[in-house]
Order: sequence, then C-alpha cells, then structure tokens
Amino acid sequence: MRFVVGDKEGSQSFLIRSATLDFLVDAGIFCAVAYVLSSIKIVKEYDRLVIFRFGKAVGTKGPGLTFVWPIADSYKKADLRIITMSIPMQEIITKDNVSVRTAAVCFFQVVDPFKAVTKIEDPIEATRQIAQTTLRSVLGQHELDELLSARDSINAQLSAIIDRQTEGWGIKVNSVEVKDVEIPEGMQRAMARQAEAERERRAKIVAAEGEHQAAEKLAEAAKLIAAQPGAMQLRQLQTMVEVSAEKNSTLIFPIPIEFMSGYQTSQIEESDAETLDVSAVNKQAQKELR
Repeated sequence: MRFVVGDKEGSQSFLIRSATLDFLVDAGIFCAVAYVLSSIKIVKEYDRLVIFRFGKAVGTKGPGLTFVWPIADSYKKADLRIITMSIPMQEIITKDNVSVRTAAVCFFQVVDPFKAVTKIEDPIEATRQIAQTTLRSVLGQHELDELLSARDSINAQLSAIIDRQTEGWGIKVNSVEVKDVEIPEGMQRAMARQAEAERERRAKIVAAEGEHQAAEKLAEAAKLIAAQPGAMQLRQLQTMVEVSAEKNSTLIFPIPIEFMSGYQTSQIEESDAETLDVSAVNKQAQKELR
C-alpha cells in the first residue's frame, strides 16, 4: 500500500516538474522571440538611425530592416527630407539708411545624420537663428534699390553664407528666398515721384531725339531741293494739290519762286543796310559823348 502511495506521489512530483519545465521553456521561447522582435526596427526611406552603444555613437543605420541590441544600444532618429522654415519679419536698416521690414523662407535638409545628432542639440532651431542674423547682416549691406531689383543675387548670397555656417552640423541649405519687403509709406511716395520724374525725363529724351532726327532729315531734304532747281517748283505744286484736296474755301495765288527769291534777297539787303545805319548812328553818338 505504501508503494502505491509512493508511486502516486512520485507521479505527481514528476508531472509538476514537467509542467514547470514546459513553462520555463515556453517563457524562454517567448522572451527570445520578444527580444528578437524588439531588436528589429523598420526604418523608412527618408529616416536614419544614429546608434549609440553604451552611450557611444557608433554609426548610422537604415533604411529598411535594422537590428538594434535592446540593452546595449539606443538610437536617435534623423529626418532627411527637405524642411521649409519661415524666417519672421525683421527690422533692417539698409546701406542708404532706409528702415524696412522683410521676411524670408529657408529650404534645408539634413545630409549627414551623424553630425546633425552628435554635433548640435536642435539643428532646426540653430538654423533658424543663423538665418535671422544672416538676413539682417546681408540686407544691411545693400541699398534699397538693390533689395528691390537684385533679389536673385541677394538670395544666392544668403544661401551661400548660411550653408557655410551649417555645414559642420551636417545640414545643407538648398535656397533662401526673400519674399516680403515692406517700405515706409513716405518712402513709397518718394519712390513714386522719382519714378514719375524718370518717365518724364525719358519721354523728353525720346521727343528730343525725334526732333533731332527730323531736323537732320529736313536738312538733307533742303540740300537735295537746293541742288535741283525744279525740285522746289515740284514741291510747290504738291503742296497746292494737298491744300486743294481739302474741303475749304482757301484761295490759292501761285507766285513764281524767282519772285520770292528776289523778295527775300531784297529783304536781307534792307536789313543789312538798316544794321549799318544803326551802327553808324551809335558810333556818332559815342564820339559826341567823348
């Protein structure tokens, strides 16, 4: 009877040990699977993981499936996509002492995630601060007219300067665009008056050039007419035809050109004689005064 009882107790003890062993095996398998699953990371195409092993940066991983030791390794994610950052309105004094307000937008991205994580705490905020100070510095070196007309060259200058300063952080500045320039109202009126004066000046220059060219052509025509005796008569007939074609009551009395030439010659001679008489009278008066 004791043997039977002993057999029952032994069987129960065996079953308990077997169940415990099965539980431990299952728990071990579960922990192993959980350990493996927790070590596998899925990194997106535009992300990179900077791996720290026992606190020391050892490199970057990604994209795709990446294995990270759960206890020994930690990581920090870096986004490689282009970031659009608005630079708020800045008060700027231009080179010609004009106070303006301007804003800009900066496009940049992380090209070296290892540097972006290990060299600086917040690369986005640092880039924003650098962009603001550079914007004030660069625009202050230009006159107002340059800010309005040479926008492309100023944008290129801003982009190059900011990119040089952020290169050590693993950041590439693609472009910087000055998007708004607010000018004081008084300056706007002055610029409007200046533009109007410039338009008037150009109009006068164009009119003067036209008159100069017309005078040259008239002088050439006069030389041609003077070289051909019959040309003046032909021109007179053309003028008569043009006048008679109009619907008016004008009476035309043709006068020979020779008569007009003789009349003009006599008028010139009389004018010269009067000039000589006046000169003689002036000389006689001066003698009497002496």
